[in-house]
Amino acid sequence: MKHIRILGPGCPNCRRLAAVVDDVAVELGLDYEIEKVTDITRIIELGVLSPPGLVVDEELKVSGRMPSRDEVRDLLRGKETEGEPR
Repeated sequence: MKHIRILGPGCPNCRRLAAVVDDVAVELGLDYEIEKVTDITRIIELGVLSPPGLVVDEELKVSGRMPSRDEVRDLLRGKETEGEPR
């Protein structure tokens, strides 16, 4: 099961990211759970200083921007490039 966290206070981009992630996960037929982290202290502890943030299986994938639907698909499939969160 994929564990996905959306990090952010509930701003429009955070809600949009959650909706895109949910749609893509269903499209891919993944077994997943989405956790929405809104506590600012916890968000910072997870490495995000500027929301939204996306964590997949305990690894920060995106911080401070809204990824495209195609990028979310690649991230959930595990096809991202190595290095810092995008």
